[in-house]
Amino acid sequence: MSVTGATLVIGATGTTGSRTATGLITAGHRVRAASRRAARLPGAEPVRFDWYDPATFGDALAGAERVYLVPPVGDPDPAAVMLPFLRRARAAGVQRAVLLSSSAIPEGGPGVGAVHQALRGLFGQWAVLRPSWFMQNFTGAHLHARSIREDGVILTATGAGRVAFVDADDIAAVAVRTLTDDRAPNADLLLTGPEALSYDDIATIVTETLARPVVHRRLTYEQMCDRLTAQMPQEFAAMLAGMDHTIAQGAEDRTTDTVQRVTGRPPRGFRAFAERELTRGQANGRAHDSRAV
Repeated sequence: MSVTGATLVIGATGTTGSRTATGLITAGHRVRAASRRAARLPGAEPVRFDWYDPATFGDALAGAERVYLVPPVGDPDPAAVMLPFLRRARAAGVQRAVLLSSSAIPEGGPGVGAVHQALRGLFGQWAVLRPSWFMQNFTGAHLHARSIREDGVILTATGAGRVAFVDADDIAAVAVRTLTDDRAPNADLLLTGPEALSYDDIATIVTETLARPVVHRRLTYEQMCDRLTAQMPQEFAAMLAGMDHTIAQGAEDRTTDTVQRVTGRPPRGFRAFAERELTRGQANGRAHDSRAV
């Protein structure tokens, strides 16, 4: 497809958005980097964007030919704000839309599943990325990373269930290809890492990487709900705890070849990720948290 227009990257300061924007810039594409504060990203045009402020939509869409969509974080009904924006994007001339969803949410499912369902009817060129759980959940400010630093524990309601964790770098690499390849996938793409691991397995790898004991503590669904409700709205907390419950039942015990097929290279495994990032992530966390172990 033509690359004369810009790609609007929503959530350009986030985990996948920042990586996608950087990948597009490196490949020579024009990027409009959208965030609530119009943060500057080298090589991109900063633009203010807020899902809850339609007044920001017009400027963000100016000159955009493609858009990478990261839903509003923590909103149990993102379709309410996303669908009006997507209709406006179509009217403004956006040709291709790539949506970040989740492996746990099918087309027509709760939350962003409604946006997934609507996308094919709004754009002739589209893709939905449905990654498994991020490896980055064990670094930075995520709940798992904080509990590892502070208490040497990972708390979930997943039991012995397994997840094929995926590196955000691999998600972004797929996003760049689906945004810029001549032919859009016009499909949803399930993205996983190369192997499914239980949280017990993750705790073992983290222990070996950090040379300090880390254990996985198994909570009930109700206990997980209570823990998450202290950090976020109750409805969203219940949804996340429910996802843990489905993991315990085996819903995420699968791998796909999507990263390899789309990018031409295999996805990174968790041990390689931990050796590359986890120690650095823990060091960064210690710099901001005196209670780190």
